Amino acid sequence: MRVSLSNPERSFSVAPEQPVLDAALDAGLNLPHSCKGGNCGACRARLLHGEVRYPNGPPLGLSDAEVAEGFILLCQARAAGDLSIETLEISTPETAVIKRLPGRIEHVRALSHDVVAVFLRLPAAELFRFEPGQYVDIMLPGGRRRSFSIASPPHDSRLLELHVRRVRGGEFTERFFAEDARSALLSIEGPLGHFVYRPASGAPMLLIGGGTGFAPLKSILRHVIENDLNRQISLYWGVRGEDDLYAHEELKDLADRAPNFRYEAVLSEPSPNWQGRRGWVHEAALRDLERIDAADIYASGPPAMIGALRQEFARRGGDPTRLCFDSFDYAPDTLERQRTMAATKS
Repeated sequence: MRVSLSNPERSFSVAPEQPVLDAALDAGLNLPHSCKGGNCGACRARLLHGEVRYPNGPPLGLSDAEVAEGFILLCQARAAGDLSIETLEISTPETAVIKRLPGRIEHVRALSHDVVAVFLRLPAAELFRFEPGQYVDIMLPGGRRRSFSIASPPHDSRLLELHVRRVRGGEFTERFFAEDARSALLSIEGPLGHFVYRPASGAPMLLIGGGTGFAPLKSILRHVIENDLNRQISLYWGVRGEDDLYAHEELKDLADRAPNFRYEAVLSEPSPNWQGRRGWVHEAALRDLERIDAADIYASGPPAMIGALRQEFARRGGDPTRLCFDSFDYAPDTLERQRTMAATKS
């Protein structure tokens, strides 16, 4: 079956049970997407011709009004025949080279009770270019993928730093907590994603991260500060409790050294001894933002956080071009979660 794009005129093949988004990525077309779980709506496209089905049921990322207007979510849609679709933006191989490469685990460092930093070394002969904020897919048996944001910046890419959260009973993540994974060889594909640093604006930057959503923000933060790009940056990082603030001391030290950087930790379930901000991180960040158009906003974290932020941003009349988001959840690498969910970022 063929999928035709109306802007620009391109086409690619798709298998009957293959998500349309995966087929596009396999063809080297980096279509807009984020969570891959049907929650965020970033891979929304208008169906001009043909029919699709959703094997896991109607995705949460599409409203009834959007369905009535002919929109589909490419990460969940399966083609019932040839399709013609319209997307809002597209990166082609001329602007983003997606590669599949082997990556050897150089070392693993524990960051918290349930998060580790995995450092991958790619082949020295291969040039791997990426933008701050992008991610890679780790290929698993059976054609499955696990997506992880790159926490290191492009100028320090000798090792790719990934933040991996433990999924109890997970076939992939448990290995990093139960055994020495050094020197293990992984197959990765990337770079992927449209959540990237945008240098043209020059406006102050508001970074909002939830959990391991801090990873792509770390890449953006290091890129701006270490290249002396002279941007005002405020980072709000939200987690449950103090034990989850796995980069807290690092960020406090950076805030002391970098005059243009401010850091706020926001805890949703803090201990009585916590003296900092409490509540939901997106609410704290927007509460401190006097005007919704006063900063470029980069948000990365769970779908619920991203959804609430987008709703409030729209309610306050924000310019959509000033909001860049990356929505992801814990990846379903346990068998039970695989039965009920599509692949999402970890």
